[in-house]
Amino acid sequence: MADLQDEPHSVGIGAEDLPAPTAVTSALDRAAALLSVHPVADGCNTLVWTLRQSPYHDIDTPDAGVDTDIPRLRVGGVGAQFWSLLTPGEAADDQVVSDTLEQIDVALALVRRYPDSLTLALTADDMSDARNRGRIACFLGPVPGRTLTDSLSALHAFHALGVRIFAPAGAPWAGQDLAAFGHEVVQEANRLGMLLDLTGCPSLTARRIAAASKAPVIVSNTAAAALNPHPGNVTDEVLLALREANGLAMITFDSARTGDSLHAVADHVDHVRAVAGPQCVGLGAAFGTEPGNSRPTGLTDPSGYPRLIAELLDRGWPEADLALLTWGNTQRVLRDTEFTSRAAQHRRAAPTPF
Repeated sequence: MADLQDEPHSVGIGAEDLPAPTAVTSALDRAAALLSVHPVADGCNTLVWTLRQSPYHDIDTPDAGVDTDIPRLRVGGVGAQFWSLLTPGEAADDQVVSDTLEQIDVALALVRRYPDSLTLALTADDMSDARNRGRIACFLGPVPGRTLTDSLSALHAFHALGVRIFAPAGAPWAGQDLAAFGHEVVQEANRLGMLLDLTGCPSLTARRIAAASKAPVIVSNTAAAALNPHPGNVTDEVLLALREANGLAMITFDSARTGDSLHAVADHVDHVRAVAGPQCVGLGAAFGTEPGNSRPTGLTDPSGYPRLIAELLDRGWPEADLALLTWGNTQRVLRDTEFTSRAAQHRRAAPTPF
């Protein structure tokens, strides 16, 4: 039954059911058709932090004061969104938990305020159901690893509040190596069914977490260090670790990390696909900011997604790979994480033989 929910009721069940391209069908038209079936699951948007600082924004109408609103999400074909709950790196450790809880409040209020467009999602089935009902599935997270010190209680509390993504970067147990407590965190996140987001982790730590996790891991906003050695970009070694772990690298739209053009962003998507494989590449633009952030030309807000898909079509990407890029890969890592969680809970509940 879950497989039937993976596709919208009003259209076909895969990329092969899209209208056949003709000589007069533009790449942009084909991109729009594809996104109507396989919308974008965006791995990173920081709007929640922005709204916490500037709560006057109304995202139900075009808002020049912030780069994300519902009309532009619709135009861009966004069907699922991970709302980042990360806090600025300079925040004191004792402030991180309260800042994160306040952001959860803002995120839940956001979903309640726009019920005709947004809906809270906890599972891959919720993600598919939201799309089928014409709403944008909203996942809470990641939350910062610094919220955990020597106890898993905060992780349990965040999960109970609906958080489904957790980012170890910045935690003392996830520095250049992975401490013993870090292994406990990975194991418990697997049991709870929380995605581990390796964004910002040192290369060695990222590879160790990917190897230690029984569920796929993600990097929710990144680009290829082989093309741009920005400290926030992942190396090919990490991409190969993601490939081995059936994980996902989601490409950001940040000029400092990708370059200042749509073509440059497409180069990063191409590189990740070539190294990690078409099953391990996604999109995590990191929109959700007020004016001032440098964005690649043509990708200044979520409405630019069809232009990126059109560029990849022009480069010869098969529609099946594009369907994985926009929607399918995110669905898979969520489902695999849920499967790992159920298996772990089943093992824990199984009676001990005498």
